[in-house]
Formats: sequence, structure tokens, C-alpha cells
Amino acid sequence: MIQMPSSPTIQRFYAAIITALGSPVTGYPSIVKHETMALKLLRATETKMLIIDELHNMLAGDTTRQREFLNVLRFIGNELQISIVGVGIKDAYLAIRSDAQLENRFEPFILPSWSNDNEFMRLLVSFQKILPLRKPSNLLDPDIRSIILDRSECTIGEISALLTRAACEAICSKKEYIDREVLEHTNYHSPTERRRLYENMIH
Repeated sequence: MIQMPSSPTIQRFYAAIITALGSPVTGYPSIVKHETMALKLLRATETKMLIIDELHNMLAGDTTRQREFLNVLRFIGNELQISIVGVGIKDAYLAIRSDAQLENRFEPFILPSWSNDNEFMRLLVSFQKILPLRKPSNLLDPDIRSIILDRSECTIGEISALLTRAACEAICSKKEYIDREVLEHTNYHSPTERRRLYENMIH
């Protein structure tokens, strides 16, 4: 698994693969050498699947650069006969759709937002285990679950951000656990609230 570089170039992309496979990249100054070494390592490790996180980062380049990346993905798939999984926002799939050959190889799977169910409860249990608090937090309490979902707008990144700030609030208040009061006093704004605050600032 690799992450698409934030300022993507073909050379940085291959360098990310080489690094992920445990090899230094300082000796490969050109794209061709990066490509050769990346393919060699992928074959040697008998890689079956390449997972590319933040695939939408490839849109940071111009149209020519985006086309180059699409060609590289198709080339790797053809050359190594491996599965490629791209993870990102919907813009990434829109880019994939611009290449008819690639689109046929990628089946879109949309991750649903979190809901108040057993899967969400398991997620909260995992958070409870890692929160740096001296006392246990009853995040499974129905009211607390509802508050977390409502304030975070049901996305994993926002849930994590909210609980991280709530843990800080619990420590600063010397309560050392998260309850309804701590959540309500946590200095956190949901994405919708942040957009509203920004719009109010510019008008």
C-alpha cells in the first residue's frame, strides 16, 4: 500500500512504491530507473495487489500529468497482471472514467457514512482502548453515540477529530473521561459549521 504523493510526479510515485518495498531510492535518478526498480521489486515480492490511497491527489497536476498517471496505472496492471485498488474521494473515480480502458478495470465501491449500529459500536470500543484517559469513557451510551454521530456528521475523520478534542477537554477539566457534558463543552465544529463560519467571515 502506498499513498499518492501530494505533489504527484511519476518519479515520486515509483519512489513511493520502492520505499514501501523496503529499498532505498537514492541510487535511481531517472524515471526509467525508478520504473525498472519498482517493477523488479514488485515481481520479486510476488505482489498481488497494489493499493493506492489518496488517489485523487493525481488531480493536482495538469491534464497532461493526469493522463500520464492513468497510463502508468494501466501499464502496471498490464505488465504485472496485479489488482490495483484506488482509494479516494469521488473526483478520483471521475478521473479514472476519463480512460475507457481503465474504467473497465475499476469497479466503484462507495463507503457509506457511519450509522448508529453494531459496526459503529465496535468502532467506539476501539477508540475507548486508545484514548489517553485515566478513567473509562462510556462511549456506547445511546445518548453519547447520538451526539458523536450528530456532531461529526458520520464520517470517520470527523469522529476521530471530535473524540481527540473531547479527550483533551476531559483532561483539561480533570474529569479524565468523556461523557455528555464533556462532549457538549468540546471546542469542535462540524464540516457544516466550519463552512457556515467561513461564509459568515467573507460576507
